[in-house]
Amino acid sequence: MEYEKSELPPYSAVAVPDWRRRWSPRRSRGVRFIALACLAFIVYAQWRQIEPRPMRGATSQLSIEKLNEDLQMCAKLRSKPQDPIGLGRERNARYINGHKPTLIKNATIWVGEPAEGTSVDGARAGKGFSWISADVLLEYGLIKEVRKDIDASSLSSDVIVWDAKGRRLTSGIIDMHSHAGVDSLPELDGNSDTNEMGSNITPYVRSIDGINVFDHQIQVIKSGGVTTSLILPGSSNNIGGEAFPIKHAVGKLDGRNETSIADLLADPDSNWRYIKMACGENSKRTYGQPGEHGPTSRLGESWEFRHAFEQAAKIRQAQDDWCDIAESAGVESMSTYLPQEIEWETLVAVLRGQVHVNTHCYTVPDLEAFVDHTNEFKFPVRAFHHAHQTFLVPEVLKRAYGDSPPASAIFADNMWYKAEAYIGSEYAGKILYENGLTPIYVSDNPVLNAQHVVFEAAKSFGYGLPYHAALAAVTTAPAERLGLGERIGKVKPGFDADVVVWDSDPLSVGAAPVQVWIDGTAQFDNPVELKKPVTSDSTVVPETLPVTDESKSVGDVVFTGVSKSFLSSDSELDSQGGHLTVAVSGGKITCLGSCEAEIEAATTSGTKIVALKNGYLTKPFTIFGSSLGLNAIDAESDTDNGNGPSIFSRAIDGLAFETKKLFYAQKYGVTKAVSAPKYSGQMTHQGTSVGFRTTGKHSLEKGAVFADDAAVHYTLDLHAKSGSTSISNAVNTLRHKLLETIDTNATAAADPFTEAAYLAKVVSGTLPLAITAHSADVIAAVLKVKQFVDGAITATSRGASTGGISLVIIGGAESHLIADELAEAGVAGVVLSPLLPYRTGWDQRRALTGAPLTNGTAVDRLAAAGVRVAVGIDEDWQVRDLGLLAGVAYRNGGGLLSERDALALVSDNVYGMLGLEEKEEGERGDGWAEFVVFEGSPLEIGARVRAVGSGLGDEITLYT
Repeated sequence: MEYEKSELPPYSAVAVPDWRRRWSPRRSRGVRFIALACLAFIVYAQWRQIEPRPMRGATSQLSIEKLNEDLQMCAKLRSKPQDPIGLGRERNARYINGHKPTLIKNATIWVGEPAEGTSVDGARAGKGFSWISADVLLEYGLIKEVRKDIDASSLSSDVIVWDAKGRRLTSGIIDMHSHAGVDSLPELDGNSDTNEMGSNITPYVRSIDGINVFDHQIQVIKSGGVTTSLILPGSSNNIGGEAFPIKHAVGKLDGRNETSIADLLADPDSNWRYIKMACGENSKRTYGQPGEHGPTSRLGESWEFRHAFEQAAKIRQAQDDWCDIAESAGVESMSTYLPQEIEWETLVAVLRGQVHVNTHCYTVPDLEAFVDHTNEFKFPVRAFHHAHQTFLVPEVLKRAYGDSPPASAIFADNMWYKAEAYIGSEYAGKILYENGLTPIYVSDNPVLNAQHVVFEAAKSFGYGLPYHAALAAVTTAPAERLGLGERIGKVKPGFDADVVVWDSDPLSVGAAPVQVWIDGTAQFDNPVELKKPVTSDSTVVPETLPVTDESKSVGDVVFTGVSKSFLSSDSELDSQGGHLTVAVSGGKITCLGSCEAEIEAATTSGTKIVALKNGYLTKPFTIFGSSLGLNAIDAESDTDNGNGPSIFSRAIDGLAFETKKLFYAQKYGVTKAVSAPKYSGQMTHQGTSVGFRTTGKHSLEKGAVFADDAAVHYTLDLHAKSGSTSISNAVNTLRHKLLETIDTNATAAADPFTEAAYLAKVVSGTLPLAITAHSADVIAAVLKVKQFVDGAITATSRGASTGGISLVIIGGAESHLIADELAEAGVAGVVLSPLLPYRTGWDQRRALTGAPLTNGTAVDRLAAAGVRVAVGIDEDWQVRDLGLLAGVAYRNGGGLLSERDALALVSDNVYGMLGLEEKEEGERGDGWAEFVVFEGSPLEIGARVRAVGSGLGDEITLYT
């Protein structure tokens, strides 16, 4: 047989053993005939056993009752759910008898849809949307009326009248990706029920079977205006199991009759079902064991999906065949029951279009592979979750099976935490929307605190997504994707009475609910209300904000229209009319004021003049305690400096420049960072930190490093037990090291880079001691160590020359509990990392979450006690948010902080607690070389960085 040399031989060309060739043709034909006959018999026998068929001439021995039940099931199998109605209901199925109606007066309302008559294209462009002044009547768990001047006297005598005082009212926020209840906080081994890891393919498990109704985070989330969350299984499995939407009202205190998981269900009738699937890194990392079982690659994951869908497809076909025969011949003639397998039941329902599919997929190959699966097995996807790269391939999403392409359930700017999250964009929502797709913003709680999921939508507005689409991304869009678009997500008659009154525009920095209603029942008896003025333009819909993404280096430039300058530490230039001018020459500010001569010279020479609207001139931002410069991708060890509980090292020796993290740091005004080596996990520290400029090229570049050794770091949070076996031992070891240093003259050591040599600088007061700790108890123990060691230092001959240990606390979730003690001890400062903790660990369980649950947060208590405070970040992606976090402290501080104070949280206060003030001030030379020019307040949503002076070279970066 001939075949091309470049081809593999066909199966028929494979050589056969010689003994077969020696058989006679006649004998060979006889054997083949017998073999074919046997094969035909086997196929027939199998068909007789497997195929459902009527019984001819015999009576079925099966239960007629069960067969009839199966026949009734046929109709259910073939039915497709419809989105449940809203308007037309007399009462909400979740309504509790006896609850009084509520009339909310004088509200400024976001209905959630455009005015009647607006075209589809016009609505997508934002036309017809507005804030309206009206009243809202809540009764029987429903929104009954939305109109002006509802007369309370015309209603039942028991109506509760609540005055919104002109504040903004929206529907309840909907978080379409949460693990609240199954990943309870604080995180404990016994409470973790996010993933069923007995197998990779687990469509048969359900999140509802693991929801902890006593998870305090359910209440914390509600305090951010979230009324409905889709509780998903985790993403370790390619097919993780069923998900369930819940409402955040638990037990009698929240107006319910019982405390149960069943009572949490947002749709008690379960019109739709939901399932979680996941592509990418997680499954192959979790289950892949080379040589034993997979998947070990994305290739293997696709097979896992296809194999599972194949099993479900076979069962579906067997069911359809059974139903066809039973309906035509009668159940009495059936020899088998309806084929059903609980292991595959959910996946069969997926193929029947009865389950909304939500799939965790980041990358282009994952997205494209899953889109192929949808078309091969003919099922739609409601949303791709995380979906970092969907903005790059909108056309791929549009090829997915079904009438509507999947939405993208994303973060605003959380990325770089693993390889598949390395490619992403803060402009993803904007780009998706411009391509006719649907962005939805989610928390993945506890990855992000779902209390602030509306902040994700606010940031997306700042990144260029139209205002109406940003609000829709946490209200109407997730409601529609849940199949509940006629019940939740809008403020209209017939919708569930889930509404929120806000203290300010929900898409503004620090917005917090004044009150939350779920099914018409107010959720907070005595909520903390932040005093914020109602703006006169509260009914105006803000315009879509421009974005800045292109940059160039320039030496000379002039900025006009600057309203405020915060460059000088002792004075503030404030021009409400925006009449200040900033002239830059040779990369330095040479004039700040009217600068008439500089403007004239620039006009003559053709130097670029940038006209700003409400310009702000500030010092650059500085981050203390992150892994910037020591890590590029959090989960990838090759991109990380490394760690070791038994190792004391210098960060400067592992410093790496020109990473994506550092590029974005500069883009958002962060030109300096102080980073320490890791002790073990993320946000742990041990060794000496390095102060460096994020725009540097390498550590030898002049000015790239401004502090070789900024502080000595140790970790005393829960990670401390990995190296010291106990917190008490870790504290005692620290005490022992400090006392031992006092007893020995380590300053004279031959090697000045040893741990002992650096501790000598600590006890001499020339180098700060930075302790990473969250627990108030641990911080108190550290203060006792400081007190004892300070006393020992005083007793020595050098005691008079030092004021004792300069102590800095990093973390500080519970520091508010000992704010006065921290002030009395004279600590150098507290770096709150994060600014708004939410009890993720046991040592953070007493953290303050803010209004409406608590009166203030840690920053308020510490500042009021006179403790110097800085804002840090607990994950590097937050480099974009540093100014906004300072803005939260400013807006929600009740006047405690001025704008200058807020900006100092991310600049001057860092240098103050590290003792670097003189160095920082002295770097100005003959002009300011380090500065940031913003258009708009950097403390507010929508501010744009227009220029960054990094202090390196004779040029600045100009953003256009």
